[in-house]
Amino acid sequence: MKIGFIGLGIMGRPMAKNLIKAGHELIVFDIIRDNVEVLAAEGAAVAASPKEVAQQVKLIITMVPNSPHVKTAVMGENGVLEGAAEGAILVDMSSIAPLASQEIAEACAEKGVKMIDAPVSGGEPKAIDGTLSIMAGGEQSVFDEVKEVLSAMGASVVLCGNIGAGNTTKLANQIIVALNIAAVSEAFMLSTKAGVDPIRVFDAIKGGLAGSTVMNAKIPKITERDFSPGFKIDLHIKDLKNALDTGHSVGAPLPFTAQALEILQYLTAHDCGQEDHSAIAKYYEALSGTEI
Repeated sequence: MKIGFIGLGIMGRPMAKNLIKAGHELIVFDIIRDNVEVLAAEGAAVAASPKEVAQQVKLIITMVPNSPHVKTAVMGENGVLEGAAEGAILVDMSSIAPLASQEIAEACAEKGVKMIDAPVSGGEPKAIDGTLSIMAGGEQSVFDEVKEVLSAMGASVVLCGNIGAGNTTKLANQIIVALNIAAVSEAFMLSTKAGVDPIRVFDAIKGGLAGSTVMNAKIPKITERDFSPGFKIDLHIKDLKNALDTGHSVGAPLPFTAQALEILQYLTAHDCGQEDHSAIAKYYEALSGTEI
């Protein structure tokens, strides 16, 4: 299938590569030339704008940082909607505000373009090996049309509801991940300060009720001082801001989310914004004056 892919950053680049590996023909665009060249070397064709991408394909995927970026890529000058034909499908895999997804879907519908919001979880490692969790929102019939393509990038592809449901699910995911990393950091600082080897604590509890995918992924990064980004703190800040905005709009109290956001804001103010969110541990280290 010929697919357009817009946004070739940390996540989009390996996702696009997996589509090529699955036998799809890609036409790509990114504002950063080096990202485009990586995909061109893999055999992708290169377009000069989102409009030019959309003119050549029926299925367009966007994977950009936040709501304004999606709106620009889709609804802006030389955007997807200027080039897409009636009946085309837009799959936005960015993590954005659910209300923004609904606004973009309305603009698409006016042009006869169908849309799915399909954010992902798993970070760069799962993007690379094609085992992302993909949370979708939209009509069942449209989801059925794109599910096989999405399955080339993810191990789990689930339709969660109507447009915006994918991003609501992603916000729930991001709340749980942030609070889980904070809980892990707090607990392992306790063990460190009490003189108990955190690696042994990890080995002892990872198979029990406290065990989690988050802990398995992040404790090695914390103890090995490897804060290279699988998912950047600054991006997690964006997600938690979207979660709080959405919570306020629907009347859902999110007090722990607000606290986690303040921790992340502290870290980005101390030059950690481009580090992996496992660097939440650094907040506890700063409070205690001790390294886990």
